[in-house]
Amino acid sequence: MALRSLDNALPIAAERPKKQVKIAISDQKGKQQPDHGVNDENKVPVPVPLSTDVSIDYVSSDNLKPFEDPNSTIQGLVGGLESKDWLRVCESLNDVRRFALYHSALLQPILEKVVLVMVKAIKNPRSALCKTSIMAASDIFNAFGETLLESASDAFSQLLLQLLLKASQDKKFVCEEADKALLAMAKSMAPLPLLHKLSSYVGHMNLRVRAKAAVSISNCISNMDLKSMEEFGLAALIEVASKLLNDKLPEAREAARGIVVSLYGAMTEGEEEKQEFWQSFCQSNLPAIHAQAMIKLVSS
Repeated sequence: MALRSLDNALPIAAERPKKQVKIAISDQKGKQQPDHGVNDENKVPVPVPLSTDVSIDYVSSDNLKPFEDPNSTIQGLVGGLESKDWLRVCESLNDVRRFALYHSALLQPILEKVVLVMVKAIKNPRSALCKTSIMAASDIFNAFGETLLESASDAFSQLLLQLLLKASQDKKFVCEEADKALLAMAKSMAPLPLLHKLSSYVGHMNLRVRAKAAVSISNCISNMDLKSMEEFGLAALIEVASKLLNDKLPEAREAARGIVVSLYGAMTEGEEEKQEFWQSFCQSNLPAIHAQAMIKLVSS
């Protein structure tokens, strides 16, 4: 049996609001009277406070200084990061940067917790807090590098995702900072384990995220020797490059070209017949039309 419509189940409810509407309108008029007098236009408007984001100073890493007493300061770092006052969180994130640059041994025991706080701050809609956290990520990468990859938690994976998302958004100053952080990541971490993390984003549904991941993959592979490439899988790498070469976004396609150049250079080093060797490799691992595109790419 079909269920009865809720509209039909309450036939009386449609008439009752008539009386309530009159009361509501009356109350509303009564409340509006003191707020909207005839001389309202002559009242001095209450100033609307400007966003305090403009008061945040984005300090470059070169201008950050070490602490005079880092052992005492580290005690209150987590409390500052977990504060409900976003300005204090920004200050604490800059303290994180100073610890990463000058007192990394003190930061190491709480690094995982710090990274998770950074992830939360990057998600925050307040741009100043988001950018400060991304700047902290760059300094964390430079200080700890592959240490983040050795952790059993998914803190780094969450951070990577947020950086890719922020690098893909429209706010230019946040996007540019995220690009810098991703570049610092590629330069400071061991390329092989990082490549394993990044490769899962090749098929990401967000075109921009996929393109940013492609750039990081290209930067990562450019730091790999042939042995590391073989350990990941040469066939897998050429398939990644082929997929990205047919991507909709130019940034992803350009990154794919960078991957191909790195692969070609590493694989054909010492080979007398470079073109023939590359052609044979591509034809053995890709469909004919995709193999032809790879061959043409290095011959142009």
